[in-house]
Amino acid sequence: MSGVQTLSVTDDEHELRVDRWFKRHFPDLKHGRLEKLLRTGQIRVDGKRAKSNQRLEAGQAVRVPPLGEQPDLPPDDEPRVSQADAAMIRACVIHMDDDVIVLNKPPGLATQGGTGTNRHIDGMLEALRYDYPDKPRLVHRLDRDTSGVLVVGRTAKAASVLAAAFKSRDARKVYWAVVVGAPKPSEGRLSAPLAKAPGKAGERMEVDEDWGKPAVTVFRTVEAVAGKAAWLEMEPLTGRTHQLRVHAAAMGTPILGDGKYGGAEAHLSGRGVSRKLHLHARALRLPHPHGGMLDVKAELPEHMAETFEFFAFDVAEAGDAFGEG
Repeated sequence: MSGVQTLSVTDDEHELRVDRWFKRHFPDLKHGRLEKLLRTGQIRVDGKRAKSNQRLEAGQAVRVPPLGEQPDLPPDDEPRVSQADAAMIRACVIHMDDDVIVLNKPPGLATQGGTGTNRHIDGMLEALRYDYPDKPRLVHRLDRDTSGVLVVGRTAKAASVLAAAFKSRDARKVYWAVVVGAPKPSEGRLSAPLAKAPGKAGERMEVDEDWGKPAVTVFRTVEAVAGKAAWLEMEPLTGRTHQLRVHAAAMGTPILGDGKYGGAEAHLSGRGVSRKLHLHARALRLPHPHGGMLDVKAELPEHMAETFEFFAFDVAEAGDAFGEG
């Protein structure tokens, strides 16, 4: 790469650290060199000096100085995917065409790497390259403990179009959650601004009417069990960190297994009820890079399927995810 670039932070990259943002866009840039560019003020965010741990916001402009040609890694030094991980990630594919691959991400597996996270989806995408010149690219992400639909672009052009769909909200996402208790009313539209909570106890969001950023979720109860638990269909109209988890807790019905936002009340006793997070990206509809709409849905992970069986929730009751037909 030659010359200065100015790149915009996408909605999907909101709250991503500067160093991880560079790792995503320039994977061959060494950490030591990145730190030097930051120290000397050559990298700037909205015209101001930046630090590696600074959190970016959607819409900000990142100044990228000339980095020079990044040498190709010799074959022996290329990141390798273990046979077990390659088989696992290929088994997660639920849709593949010339432009798009869709995965059913398992719970407990991070989408991207970070401090102390060496095993993640992004690091396994080489196994999905097949005969393409480059590995597929992430265009959005799911939290580590959230399962379900995850889209990657097979080419740079396709990834750009897909990322733009997420940024413009042309993409619609429907999640399934099992919550403790039953929301009242049973369906509606919740608008509760979210802000990052103070403190150093890990990333945590909270409702903040004064300083929070707009966060809107549409929800409906598909089935409920005597006020003990309910199966919700939730569609986020904004893309804030942990939005559905915070909104569910704010309604007094924390997502089952979400001790972070629901504490002890987020767990139920019973041999058929897992303590894992019960949040699943069930369905996605978005414009396809080559025209038309792409509609995909992902089956429940094992622990949620067992909970559905325990409470006798019938998947057929959900109907069409986007309210048609």
